[in-house]
Amino acid sequence: MRETRSMLGLAEIFYSVQGEGTWTGTPAVFVRLAGCNLNCRFCDTDYSLAFFATPSGVVARVREAGGDCPMVIVTGGEPFAQAETSALIEALLADGRRVHVESNGTIFTELPAAVWLTVSPKERLDAGMAARANEVKLIVDERVPDEWLASFAGRDVPIFLQPEGNKRKNIALAYAAVKASPAAFRLSLQTHKFIGVP
Repeated sequence: MRETRSMLGLAEIFYSVQGEGTWTGTPAVFVRLAGCNLNCRFCDTDYSLAFFATPSGVVARVREAGGDCPMVIVTGGEPFAQAETSALIEALLADGRRVHVESNGTIFTELPAAVWLTVSPKERLDAGMAARANEVKLIVDERVPDEWLASFAGRDVPIFLQPEGNKRKNIALAYAAVKASPAAFRLSLQTHKFIGVP
């Protein structure tokens, strides 16, 4: 593991369940890094800076929050907007965790094969990150953003349509698109919001 004294900016660390995508319902410790390189008008996440920690300090907080829970989800904001994120991933893997990363896919980063990568493209997308994605999450905000499909063509990767804000109009659009193109899409709802947990 690459040792570093670099500090990460964090918004929060908490223990909950994954509410979206392939791993819905799976217990996980969420490590939300501060900051993002995009400014999406529909963003529902507070990724403002709350504290700093080293990678080893984050691992300690993960243990404190979730004990032996194997899954850790590194999210943001945009995790790869911080150069120290790779060292954090290494530290979590060395601690025996199963690491998932949620990214907008704009910043190419080499990742260990064991890392599960969720890519949710917004304004732009790096081709290397599209090629590395284990799953894709497209946000349905008054329209289905199908312009991103070409970036994942020929890959056996699940593409989820996720209605922004669980709004009825967006749910209806996503539901209709999934039924119309069953080989292309799956539906992902923010189930953690339905049950009132973070």
